[in-house]
Amino acid sequence: MSAPLPQKGLGPGMPGMPPQQQQQTHMPPGLAQPGMPPQSALREISPVYLCRIGQETVQDIVTRTMEIFQITRATQLPNGVTQSQAAYQDRFGKLQEHLRQLTLLFRKLRLLYERCVEMTPDIQESPAELVPYVGEETTPVRVEPCSPAVIQERQEVLEKVRQKNQEMKVLMDQMRNLLWDVNAMLTMRK
Repeated sequence: MSAPLPQKGLGPGMPGMPPQQQQQTHMPPGLAQPGMPPQSALREISPVYLCRIGQETVQDIVTRTMEIFQITRATQLPNGVTQSQAAYQDRFGKLQEHLRQLTLLFRKLRLLYERCVEMTPDIQESPAELVPYVGEETTPVRVEPCSPAVIQERQEVLEKVRQKNQEMKVLMDQMRNLLWDVNAMLTMRK
């Protein structure tokens, strides 16, 4: 059902295809990306290869998204300062291009997903199986009561924590008063 992985480097165009076949095939607009074989060759490619292409596509999507965030982070808000119109147009053009590329990458990813689903109908899981605890009731965990020794130790630890907190509060108040006195002396000195 699945063919072996195509070998890379057979031609200057797409990996795994001879140059004459690359020139004769027509690529659909959603798959017109470098390194992506034409749709007629998708039937001959294994799902593993498609998943690898899908992984690269997801990495491209993440990279493009990070670039969009970097551009928007570098953009200043209109706070009364006039920016040059050329810089604004340049950033706007870059954002538009990244968004267009993201749209194409998501289409490509969708096509890869659909092709993988077609090629592997016997190993597909329903989405409900991927979400934990869907359709299952969790069994309640029986909690045993603590022993009196543990309860007493907990109370002792809580009391020590309260005492330490009180000591720290007193020290912070003393430090605050000391800083106020030092600041008052420095102010009178001037």
